Amino acid sequence: MSAADTLPAVRGKLTPNAPLAPLVWFKAGGAAETLFEPADVDALADFLRELDPAVPVMGLGLGSNLIIRDGGVPGVVVRLGKPFARVTKLDETTLQCGGGASGILVSSTARDCGIGGLEFLRSIPGTVGGFVKMNGGAYGRETADILVSCDVVLRSGDRRTLSPADLAYTYRHSALPDQAIVVSATFRGHVAEPDAIQAEMDRIAASREASQPLRSKTGGSTFKNPLPKKAWEVIDAAGCRGLTIGGAQVSEKHCNFLLNLGSATSADIENLGEEVRRRVREHSGTELEWEIQRVGVSERE
Repeated sequence: MSAADTLPAVRGKLTPNAPLAPLVWFKAGGAAETLFEPADVDALADFLRELDPAVPVMGLGLGSNLIIRDGGVPGVVVRLGKPFARVTKLDETTLQCGGGASGILVSSTARDCGIGGLEFLRSIPGTVGGFVKMNGGAYGRETADILVSCDVVLRSGDRRTLSPADLAYTYRHSALPDQAIVVSATFRGHVAEPDAIQAEMDRIAASREASQPLRSKTGGSTFKNPLPKKAWEVIDAAGCRGLTIGGAQVSEKHCNFLLNLGSATSADIENLGEEVRRRVREHSGTELEWEIQRVGVSERE
């Protein structure tokens, strides 16, 4: 039975067989069986409560850290739009951020409010929901450092407020319940001068521009750093810089980034990543772990 046969009434937008490639940074991959863009939190909770429990649910943010496999994503993909992209000041050091708010919006609002410590979010091409789920981080900071609490809608439609302790954060990982959707988060920084905050954001932006292939079809950092080493170092040492499979390439600028040169399938990209893992394992014994999320089914399935 398909998701379309079991869908309840909604407030928001439902799109069957919705292409996902335009919504993700790699610009590759198949379609969602159903894409749901809820009107608000109540609409999301009601929908999930009434949806057949057998239908899988997946959240989608900006799609920057994601491979959508070529066979698409079964069930329902939930995308949080403008109603979930608001950021408001709660007090002198705290922001309430919608799950669909981008890192640029959060960091810019923090600057305008004189709240420091959130500048690193400027460098992460994702949304609050993804930051919370993946303990997103960069430049020596991560979500666990700033999160006060988050509000989620569980697959059952129930709502919960979770603390950092509930999420049991580790490097690029959390214990967020399976299929839960993060609808908002409260972040806390410290009082700082807006000019100083902007200067740090400018420094981060310049560093990214200099070292990462930002103007390419990419998915961001492909593998977790095998601490204390850097992923790019072991990839480079294994001779993978510039390696290609089909239309996919290991970036020559930063070899922990994979690129879609224009015609890559998601299978090309994922196979290239697995080849990099194999070569690194053979060269140094290092076992690289995927940081990019890979979802959906391959065409052969």
